[in-house]
Amino acid sequence: MHPTKRCITFTDKKSIGEVKLLGKWDIHTYPVKSIKRVRLVRKADGYYCQFAVDVEVKSEHRTGDGELGLDVGLEFFYSDSSGHHQENPRFLRKAEKAIKHAQRQIYKKEKGKNNRRKARRRYAKKHLRVSRQRSEHAKRLARCVCKANALVAYEDLNVKGMVKNHRLAKSINDVAWTLFRCWLEYFARKFNTTVVAVNPRMTSQKCSDCGAIVKKSLSTRTHKCNCGCEIQRDTNAAINILNLAKARDGQSRSNATGVGTATLLGASLVEQVAT
Repeated sequence: MHPTKRCITFTDKKSIGEVKLLGKWDIHTYPVKSIKRVRLVRKADGYYCQFAVDVEVKSEHRTGDGELGLDVGLEFFYSDSSGHHQENPRFLRKAEKAIKHAQRQIYKKEKGKNNRRKARRRYAKKHLRVSRQRSEHAKRLARCVCKANALVAYEDLNVKGMVKNHRLAKSINDVAWTLFRCWLEYFARKFNTTVVAVNPRMTSQKCSDCGAIVKKSLSTRTHKCNCGCEIQRDTNAAINILNLAKARDGQSRSNATGVGTATLLGASLVEQVAT
């Protein structure tokens, strides 16, 4: 690492040599001893130099101590137990027309020529933009949810099994439930929030008021029970999810952890553009 920390020299016999660093991240504010790993990553819009920096993760103060149940879906990104519905952004669906057009342009170019490589790069950039949009959207919502609540309950979904339904696979992948769950678990540690993964079985069919089972198809969007309870289907499920989380004992209400959480909390990843 150069003393100015604006360029880095690789000596691993890969003939990379000296690389200049650009970008807004202030890597010079970190001592060299705190940098544990450095790697170059190639993305559609260029090369990035990633620094894994050893930092202490500090807890932040919450703005509230509420309790919230979350029911994720395709109509809405999630519906919570208070009746709020977060819109599903559908990033891939909105960009699909431009992506297909960029893909068709690839096959109009001659193989082995620069124009074909440029067309492939434009196509890859569009997918990269969708991926970044999903990540930032999930991160922003997860942070807001954990900052305002002391208990957050969500569905423990088997997404790998759900995407086997070829009619819904694209929509399920586009909404990125697993990514949202990883960020929920990460920010739960930051704000000392308890997050609980709940088995979603029968949460849509069970009445949140009296506990009776009210059978309904997926197309039925309103929950109506003989007890007089009539609310939106996803809100009913979110209330049931929260009730299941609150009914657990204290031992099983510890923060959910997983591969996503361990990866995010292991080190602070600082990324700069490499040229």
